[in-house]
Amino acid sequence: MINYKVGLQNVGSYQVSGRPWITGSAALAPGAADTITFPFVAKAVTVINTDTSGNDDIYVHFNTSSAGNVIGGLHYVALNDSKDSITFNTKCAQLHISAPAGNSGNSAYTVIAELTSITSDSMFELTGSGLTD
Repeated sequence: MINYKVGLQNVGSYQVSGRPWITGSAALAPGAADTITFPFVAKAVTVINTDTSGNDDIYVHFNTSSAGNVIGGLHYVALNDSKDSITFNTKCAQLHISAPAGNSGNSAYTVIAELTSITSDSMFELTGSGLTD
């Protein structure tokens, strides 16, 4: 008898609907970054630029801006306008949102995740080519 368990390599862990999880901020200062850590591994994540002025960009990336060459290597997605969004259909335990130093004021964003039942400490670090190199 095979004993199936929740885990990173378990297909069923990703086939079921994810549990909703939402957070955000309206106080991301120019040049600053926030790290979003999920309580469980996410199977999909949507980030929305909710800046009401429409002037302040946000960068979404999977490593801190100080890890390797994340910003200089363009290993991020820029959300330039209010209500711009991106959905990543990828497993991850955290992501990072940063505001360019040239922004005119605080940036705002909302993060919506579909969480699996896989504990975050099971997730490996996302690094390497296309992420930090």
